[in-house]
Amino acid sequence: MIHLRIVAPSALAERALVLLDASPTVCNVVHLRGAARKPAGDVILCDVARHEASVIVGDLRALGVPAAGSIAIEHVDTELSTAADQASAAAASLPFGDAVVWEAVESRTSEDATLSLNFVEFMMIATVIAAVGILLDSIPLIIGAMVVGPEFGPIAGFCVAAVERRLDMARRSFMALAVGFPIAIAVAFLWTLVFRWTGLAPVDIAHGHALARLISHPNFFSFFIAFVAGTAGVLSLTSTKSGALIGVLISVTTIPAAANVGVAAAYADWSQAGGAAGQLSVNLFALFLGGIARLAVHRRVWAIRWRRHQLAQAGIPVPRGFGGWRALLHGKDVPAAHIRPGG
Repeated sequence: MIHLRIVAPSALAERALVLLDASPTVCNVVHLRGAARKPAGDVILCDVARHEASVIVGDLRALGVPAAGSIAIEHVDTELSTAADQASAAAASLPFGDAVVWEAVESRTSEDATLSLNFVEFMMIATVIAAVGILLDSIPLIIGAMVVGPEFGPIAGFCVAAVERRLDMARRSFMALAVGFPIAIAVAFLWTLVFRWTGLAPVDIAHGHALARLISHPNFFSFFIAFVAGTAGVLSLTSTKSGALIGVLISVTTIPAAANVGVAAAYADWSQAGGAAGQLSVNLFALFLGGIARLAVHRRVWAIRWRRHQLAQAGIPVPRGFGGWRALLHGKDVPAAHIRPGG
């Protein structure tokens, strides 16, 4: 379930209550008259089935609630309520219902996609750890670097921006990656030089370092894993799965390659540095491709669901099945067999 806290002027709150009361997917509606002081107005609390949360929020936005007040969205992990069960069942029975809360996705990615000092610091730390892992041929250190890597946020933000055509978010996401990776590579390069100068690093990494060779030789499986990781990243955004764990998977394809660029450059092994840079480029492209493709599917499903909701509100017969929607999209009469009963 999704919990909504709505603040709106009294007249607008009454219209919002009519909307909420009419939806079978909304329950536990509480109306506090005059409870809000800044801005002044009423407070409405309610729970909405996750599948219909974006649709209900879309209706509230169409009423003008965000302009005159606010809508706060919270995820409810556990709710023991027969009314909530019935609301969830009503949402699950609706055609084209998906569980993506687009407002929450936009909020999360917009915040995580911004370039900040913390982001750059985490990038540097992750890449240095990976560089040491490459020098020592240590898999545990490589895994540790992937846990620290923060690049999942901007990558996800760019995917969301591409699908929603939000140039501002795309620019912020790209800037975070365009600044973060070069700085992280430069820091890995400098630390490797220090390790070589102090005699802590091996004499060369051309022989006996399987990890370095693996990271610097991109192939089909590199692209495939990155593509799947991008898809998994989007699924974590649009569902309740842990984004932290998915972030580790994203880092599998980026942080080690970035670190190896710096390490190989410090050894003047330009062949390996070029291979690692190619690996990083291929993996980033695959991450974007996988994320955008999966998110586009989610967005298309949501658009169909929203269209169906608008038709129902307008009293237009709601089509069902592929045949009904195909007829509607081509401007033809929807056959009776493809009209939802009662719609």
